[in-house]
Amino acid sequence: MTTDTSRTWLITGATSGLGLALAEAALRAGERVVGTARRADRFGTLRARYGDRLLAVEHDVRDTGAAAGVVERALAAFGRIDVLVNNAGGGQVGAAEEITDAQLRDMLDQHLFGPAAYVRAVLPGMRERGDGAIVQMSSQGGRLSFPAVGSYSAGKFALEGWSEALAGEVAPFSVRVLIVEPSRFRTAFNAELRTAEPDASYDAVTGAVRADLAGADGVQEGDPARAAAVVRDVLGAADAPLRLPLGAEAVRNLRRTYAAALDEVETWAHASESADFPGLPPAVRAFRAGA
Repeated sequence: MTTDTSRTWLITGATSGLGLALAEAALRAGERVVGTARRADRFGTLRARYGDRLLAVEHDVRDTGAAAGVVERALAAFGRIDVLVNNAGGGQVGAAEEITDAQLRDMLDQHLFGPAAYVRAVLPGMRERGDGAIVQMSSQGGRLSFPAVGSYSAGKFALEGWSEALAGEVAPFSVRVLIVEPSRFRTAFNAELRTAEPDASYDAVTGAVRADLAGADGVQEGDPARAAAVVRDVLGAADAPLRLPLGAEAVRNLRRTYAAALDEVETWAHASESADFPGLPPAVRAFRAGA
């Protein structure tokens, strides 16, 4: 992947949180950034500081039909896109019975369909050059979930499954996919959480989650600037992983989740395997990534 100052980043949701941290890190390094946000006026400080190395575009990631136009503007301005960061999105709290179809679709629009539209738009150029990187900002909630955040996790789980397949598809073109799974970072994420209309039946479940998320606002362990530096370093590594837990909490939670899942598979392996026809040899082609 190109690493000199000619590199161009396209970052959605680039005016806050991890998107802003990545944009600032790239611009400080002398690179160029195409940043999107729902309100272009929020780019004022970055524009004043970095001038024409920043192209600010007003775009709501849920408007998938406009993503290709954003990419066309980026190419007209800078000639290429080296790194796409699908960062835009938001959280939502509500039990499954409380979340409406529209609210569930909104999470999928932000976290799956929006990123997919940008990936489709940037890939032709990356394939032609045989170089590029796609960074999918997921969450530890893209690998584990808990009551009241199911709609949010649905979008992130979907993004991760889609991106895992994508990584195998684009690897022959030397295009890298990095799925980033942050824990709690000191951004506006918690303060801007959307909530479903509460049903008193679930107060004992959703109330505690809402209180926990609200209480964490402003005291999250994660440092966005350090996170941006880690993502940049990992992108430059020859042995970069597909998935990158980000923050100590994410590492702890995902270790525990993976261990528990493996234990469950082993506990029920005999029952699971008994579903096959008896006496047949193992399948010739095992189901595995890249098979």
